[in-house]
Amino acid sequence: QVQLVESGGGLVQAGGSLRLSCAASGRTFSHYAMGWFRQAPGKGRKFVAHISWSGGTTYYADSVKGRFTISRDNAKNTGYLQMNNLKPEDTAVYYCAADARLGVGVTAGAYDYWGQGTQVTVSL
Repeated sequence: QVQLVESGGGLVQAGGSLRLSCAASGRTFSHYAMGWFRQAPGKGRKFVAHISWSGGTTYYADSVKGRFTISRDNAKNTGYLQMNNLKPEDTAVYYCAADARLGVGVTAGAYDYWGQGTQVTVSL
């Protein structure tokens, strides 16, 4: 089992920045790839970004490419999502997830463990 806890969400104006954190406990965090997803009201959970277990491979949804950066610190059992130039359409609950498999997971079903989510609201 891996337990994930997100933090760092909040209210920010358009053009601003936030950094989300995902603290992991339980099994060895470095054995898992990590992903970030988001879910806006009334919509499904959508892929945002993925990082391999080593941090050497990253992958982004087109909607966030160039604005968001995923990273991880395995020594601290923590993953991050740096979000810059935020837009109102980025408003959603953001979830981190852990994936024991190889490859880039872009669907929610590819992930084994999930956090509880953190709200990000971007105002005009």
